[in-house]
Amino acid sequence: QVQLVESGGGLVQAGGSLRLSCAASGSIFSHNDMGWYRQAPGKQRDLVAVISTGGSTNYADSVKGRFTISRDKAKNTVFLQMNSLKSEDTAVYYCYTDTFRRFWGQGTQVTVSS
Repeated sequence: QVQLVESGGGLVQAGGSLRLSCAASGSIFSHNDMGWYRQAPGKQRDLVAVISTGGSTNYADSVKGRFTISRDKAKNTVFLQMNSLKSEDTAVYYCYTDTFRRFWGQGTQVTVSS
């Protein structure tokens, strides 16, 4: 079975940075996309960023220019570098990978104070 373990969340001041990581284990195929969603209190879970096996990326408009997604295919790990954080970025962040179905991480809390 596929398992995703996230780390790197925490409390940070506005303008600061955090780096999230998500390590996948199990039967992971090299052509699977991986990415990040986030869910703020009272809001829907929205896509933040996605990266393909070829390295192409897509970002939500709200994070373009501030967040960078990357992956280490050999280690089945995806990262999210978050810079210039705003209070609006406060949310639980979830990583995912697409196999025969979508697998999710447990979520990690990011809180940005202003």
